[in-house]
Amino acid sequence: MSYKSVFRILILLFLISCKSEHTFILNSPSKIQINEELIISVSEKDEKPIDSVQFSIDNIKVKGTKNTASVPINNFKLGKHTITALLFFENKTEKVTKTIYFMADKAPDIYTFKIINSYPHDKNAYTQGLEYHNGFLYEGTGRKGTSSIRKVDLKTGKVLQQKDLDPQYFGEGITILNNKIYQLTWQDGFGLVYNLETFEKENEFKYTKSREGWGLTHNGNSIIKSDGTERIWFLNTETLLEESYIEAYTNQQKVEKLNELEFINGKIYANIWQKNSILIVDPTTGKVDGVADLNGLKEEMLKTQELEEMDDVLNGIAFDKENNRLFVTGKNWGKLFEIELIKK
Repeated sequence: MSYKSVFRILILLFLISCKSEHTFILNSPSKIQINEELIISVSEKDEKPIDSVQFSIDNIKVKGTKNTASVPINNFKLGKHTITALLFFENKTEKVTKTIYFMADKAPDIYTFKIINSYPHDKNAYTQGLEYHNGFLYEGTGRKGTSSIRKVDLKTGKVLQQKDLDPQYFGEGITILNNKIYQLTWQDGFGLVYNLETFEKENEFKYTKSREGWGLTHNGNSIIKSDGTERIWFLNTETLLEESYIEAYTNQQKVEKLNELEFINGKIYANIWQKNSILIVDPTTGKVDGVADLNGLKEEMLKTQELEEMDDVLNGIAFDKENNRLFVTGKNWGKLFEIELIKK
């Protein structure tokens, strides 16, 4: 046996001998509503003594006594978190972790709707993004070969201005901020920035953390982006880097496949892919405050138009802040609706 082999065996034996003989158990629920008190504790399988424990949630230290901590969590965001316990015993330390999910404190309010007006809409528009700005609708359409950005007359549905994407790209959500149009691509990992007046491309930006590009809106301070999961990202308006995110949760579960977005009166309104509904999401915590059931709108569409594909569902939310008007449409829908949401 070579000297190097002997040395490796000795190192291995040393590591085995140094391994803690303790088996620590981190006790906490796997999920909890944020209006409840979170109780965390640590125990040792064979009841061996623990000198002290330092608890933390997502690297934020929380106060505890001995082996237990009682933590109010109402100021945390909803979604996935990591509990860590740093243990001190017999002049040694060991770290144990556990995943926990923070849920909303109550079920979302349920909304129905009333149709106020309907307008013509291009039934060949595979709507991915919708925005109301200075009296006009701006729309982003998808699918390779038919993706575009458009300026549309609200009352007639006529396309007044259009710029097509390169056929290799699948266009997604859009938003308008500071006289620029921002548009996402789906799986190509980048977005585009256009001049609002000319539709000429001025810049591109990469997705640095999110998986894909789906929906887009803004709150004046950040650009807000969905990526097809439960996460909603907040981008720096100057660098266009993804700086933080929230996760959309009800009191029971996460809500995935978030798509087209609109920021309305301090809340994020979100379509869900392949669903005829809109979520109303708190932008600070991720709590789903409300769900609008708009299945009746698709039924209204079927009175005058046969929707040929399963994906021809609600997608497109625009808000006229000055006149408090909410507009919605769908992929390949021949109508755009002005609606009022009504709480049940």
